[in-house]
Amino acid sequence: MRFKIEQRPEPSAAMRLAAPLVAALLTLLVGSVLFAALGQDPLQTLHAFFIAPLNSMNGVSEWLLKASPLILIACGLAVGFRANVWNIGAEGQLIIGAIAACGVGLFYPDPESRLLLPLMILAGALAGMAWAAIPAFLRARMNTNEILVTLMLTYIAGLLLSWLVHGPWRDPAGFNYPQTALLPPAAMFPVFDDAYRLNTSVILTVIGVIAMWLFTDRSFLGYKMSVSGAAPLAARYAGFRESAAVWTGLLAGGAAAGISGMAELSGPLGQLSPQISPGYGFAAIIVAFIGRLNAFGIVLGGLLMSLLFLGGESVQLTIGLSSSLTRIFQGILLFFLLAADFFIFYRFSPVREHA
Repeated sequence: MRFKIEQRPEPSAAMRLAAPLVAALLTLLVGSVLFAALGQDPLQTLHAFFIAPLNSMNGVSEWLLKASPLILIACGLAVGFRANVWNIGAEGQLIIGAIAACGVGLFYPDPESRLLLPLMILAGALAGMAWAAIPAFLRARMNTNEILVTLMLTYIAGLLLSWLVHGPWRDPAGFNYPQTALLPPAAMFPVFDDAYRLNTSVILTVIGVIAMWLFTDRSFLGYKMSVSGAAPLAARYAGFRESAAVWTGLLAGGAAAGISGMAELSGPLGQLSPQISPGYGFAAIIVAFIGRLNAFGIVLGGLLMSLLFLGGESVQLTIGLSSSLTRIFQGILLFFLLAADFFIFYRFSPVREHA
């Protein structure tokens, strides 16, 4: 008997909400098999990966600190994703935002000014938007593929960062390490407690989540973006311009990523280096889909993804496994999430054989 793939007439709303949980459980199951294949006790390794990192206040602090940029970037990306505008270059926009903010922090004439931190936030946002404006212009005017353009620009941003920290911005007192000088105290976010690294940059993420919710769920422009993604022909007939959705989606993602880069620079790091991001821009894509492109769902997805980053570091220190397990778990989680979405929207139907 042969089968064909056909679209379901009405996808289940309950299954759409349950899909991230199902994907997470299947990821744990596959992870257990993987750990057993590596000769490790699955329960012990899963405990080291998901429980041990949160056994202390410092662990909780690091968990929230790593979740903050993931959530903020995912909120920005989700604005475009709702309209089928696929910004895959948030990592590059994060890097450019960090570079611009660092330039302000290092070269502003008054390093003790109270305006320094707000100016760095503005510089990060504008730089991220400017970097995202390149694929927006090319898509709106020349119908190029924004997936390829945003992705390629990420590598250009990385090379620009490498040139700066190895060349003109390298700290002469930094023992030849590829990094800039430390930012002045006025350019740093205050910490909540001197014993931990969690700082007030998380307030920007809270504002970002609220802003995304208001835009996507409570504004007419957000409604138009959703219509453009769900029914582009109907949106065009109603006068909703595709170019407006492209510009709005890409600029929102660029601004969020640029601010996140600035927050990493002025938060836990304090200087620019090639390790400004462990891959937050790419991981945030998964976070956006785990959260079903919903602001509050993204918060939960960001907390889960942050735990994967912490878990990778934990198993490396306690068991000696590679921290690359973080990326393996991210890939498995995304695979199961996409598979769940496939079965939510499509089904296999038998093909009737005609006599």
